[in-house]
Amino acid sequence: MSMKFIKRIPSADEIIEQIPLPTHIKEIKKDKDNDIRKIFQDEDKRFLLIIGPCSADNSDSVCEYIGKLAEVQEKVKDKIIIMPRIYTNKPRTTGEGYKGMVHQPDPSKKSDLCEGIKAIRRMHIRALSEAHMPAADEMLYPENYSYLLDVLGYIAVGARSVENQQHRLTVSGVCTPVGMKNPTSGDLPVMLNSIIAAQNSHNFIYNGWEVETTGNPLAHAILRGAVDSSGRNIPNYHYEDLNYIASEYGKQKLANPTIIVDVNHANSMKRYYEQPRITREVLMSRKNDSLLRKMIKGLMIESYLVEGRQEIGDNIYGKSITDACLGWDSTEKLIYFIAENV
Repeated sequence: MSMKFIKRIPSADEIIEQIPLPTHIKEIKKDKDNDIRKIFQDEDKRFLLIIGPCSADNSDSVCEYIGKLAEVQEKVKDKIIIMPRIYTNKPRTTGEGYKGMVHQPDPSKKSDLCEGIKAIRRMHIRALSEAHMPAADEMLYPENYSYLLDVLGYIAVGARSVENQQHRLTVSGVCTPVGMKNPTSGDLPVMLNSIIAAQNSHNFIYNGWEVETTGNPLAHAILRGAVDSSGRNIPNYHYEDLNYIASEYGKQKLANPTIIVDVNHANSMKRYYEQPRITREVLMSRKNDSLLRKMIKGLMIESYLVEGRQEIGDNIYGKSITDACLGWDSTEKLIYFIAENV
């Protein structure tokens, strides 16, 4: 067998016992989770903003960034609910490169998944305890969700994972809102089928157990653009795109129909500085169409303390080591603009 077994990873119960979520924070999170849930259920008209670094590579800089978000949140709380992105898993198209803190707690050192599991839980708890803002993370590995199930406020299933059966079935047993991205091909029926699967109940094997789920009525769509067979980026945030997907979505008669628009990735053609322009266009489309206003309930934005990106080893505090991000000054201005125009 060409697989070397290095060390046993502690179970989720063992890790949660070692690194518990403080009781008073559990109560705060419960209230915040209810506010977020109401947005998806059309019981709260505030706009959802899922914003933060492409990948959470350093606990200190991530928590400093989230502290700044918390200050802005207080000023826009009547219009927007902000959810910080704390993405601890990074999908890699070729399998090469930095795969996130769960693999490398220190990006400059070798992989250590056992310590990585502990590091991501500590970072999520620290951010939640300091800023009182439940965060979003990506479900790159369905089995890893159980290590963070009590701290996450939102989950995204990425473009490369959304067709995977295990991801879809796992989401059907998750209590938090889960965004299902359109695949990299841009195939919208694939995304809608993933939402249908996630909203239904299932029996399957999970972490060595036979499990039964009840379905997740808060599973919904994230539009992130597409990439064609020639490698060209194809946006899907324009007015005509949004109208089409809203119409097709409506035909499915799914619970809580919701669209979140990711304004980076293929939608921005990986040009991070285009995110404010795309945001303005989406908000204008939403203003001018009652169906879009009802269904587009939020945006996903990549932003960090310092704009752009760097290579591992450059050691610029608060600058992305994966996809390029907006810097803080641009981010703060953009949040205020969104609050004035939703």
